[in-house]
Formats: sequence, C-alpha cells, structure tokens
Amino acid sequence: MTARGGRIAQLEGDVPWEGRSFWLRNATRLVNGLFFHASGGRARPAFYDIDETFPALRLLDEKAAVIREELDGILPLSAGFPRYQDVDDAQTELSSESAGDWKVFVLYAMGITPERSRALCPETCALLERIPNLFQAMFSILDPGKSLPPHRTGWMGYLRYHLGLVVPKANPPSIRVKDQWYTWEEGRSTMLDDSWEHEVRNESDEPRVILIVDVLRPMPAYAHWVNKLMAAGARRIYAADLVRRLDRHGFA
Repeated sequence: MTARGGRIAQLEGDVPWEGRSFWLRNATRLVNGLFFHASGGRARPAFYDIDETFPALRLLDEKAAVIREELDGILPLSAGFPRYQDVDDAQTELSSESAGDWKVFVLYAMGITPERSRALCPETCALLERIPNLFQAMFSILDPGKSLPPHRTGWMGYLRYHLGLVVPKANPPSIRVKDQWYTWEEGRSTMLDDSWEHEVRNESDEPRVILIVDVLRPMPAYAHWVNKLMAAGARRIYAADLVRRLDRHGFA
C-alpha cells in the first residue's frame, strides 16, 4: 500500500520505557512476538492507507488549518521547548547523532493531556480527544539540517500518523521506512509502522514541524486487549514520568 499525499520512492529498537520498569520492559518484549504475527509479520506494510486502516484520523487532515493556526501561536515559544531526550532518555543517543535539536511539544501522553498544552492548543487537544484508541500525540520540531539515523521502535503496539505542518519548500526533509521514502508536504498526511527500520534525512535550512499521532495498532481482538493492557501499564510508568519531566521544563 502507499500513503496518500507526499512522494514515495522504492529502494532495494529501543523500548520507549527502557530502564523505567523491569516488568513493563520484559512484558513488552514478550508481547511483541504476539503483535508481530497479529500484524502480518514480515509481510506487514511500511506505510498504511489511512482510509482503510484508521479513517478517524482524517478528522485531523480536515482540520489541518486549525491545527496549523494553533501551532503558529506557540512557535515563538519553541526556544524553550524540551528536546525529545529531555523527556525520554531512550532518544538521547538517537538525537545526538547529528547537529541541531529535535524538540517536542507534547499534546497527549497515553491518557494524560498536559494542562499547558490544553491551554495553548485547546482546539487541537479537543480534536485529539475524538480519535479512538489514541496513544500519544505531539508536535515534532526538527532544527534546520537535523537528521535522524536508522533506528526502530521497540514496541509494536502502535501505528504512527504524520501530518505535515511546516515543511521547507527547498530540500524538503524525507523519511525512509523499510525500503520506501516519503517526503513531507504541508497539509498532507501519512501513516507508517516505525517498528521497521526508519531514518530521517534533512538537508533543509529551515525548521520542519509535523504533528505525530500514535494510535493503537489495529489487530484481532485477542491481541488488541493485550495491547490495551500494555498501554495502561505504559501510562502508569512511562507517561507519568514524561509529564513530570515536562513539568520541570514548564510544559506540563
């Protein structure tokens, strides 16, 4: 399948809560085998058709102008936004591979909406609350020229939606997932599986900002309910710690 919008060309992880909970870390590794088979194994796509897989996300496409307006309102504050590794240690090595910063403005974390996010982006947060099986959402901001090396997530429980919001016209950044490349475009979206190896190539001289939304991976009922249990554990351990770190930066 291919993603709607953007351009895809053919080419021939760490667990997010690593170090926070022995139980959650090892449970994740155990259930990943279940999720791997439930999602199609090595035959699963790199990019998914949103209309077929998770049509509720089209609400965010339809409201892209509203989301962009709220983003424009907070971008003057971006110098104070935390780097991703400031709120998630698992991103430190990844984000340190190249010059520049990868910053985030967290909108939703596994059932928790930071109060400041709701105050600064009320309409975006309200839209996110209408998305079923929402797991995580954030504005992702890459400095000019900031690339990310090949990596993969350590948990197969979600699929990831990207909505391009601020994308340089000259040398727009691209993401490779498995053997396919996608170039972001403003107002266009895609859905990908970042349990495949992926990387970001960015040679632009302007910032790139996208909305990232993680939703629980659609799977048969037996795997879905295991996934819901894992998500509940992640909220109690990973999300609670993330919000405490946001609070230290004044963004909780």
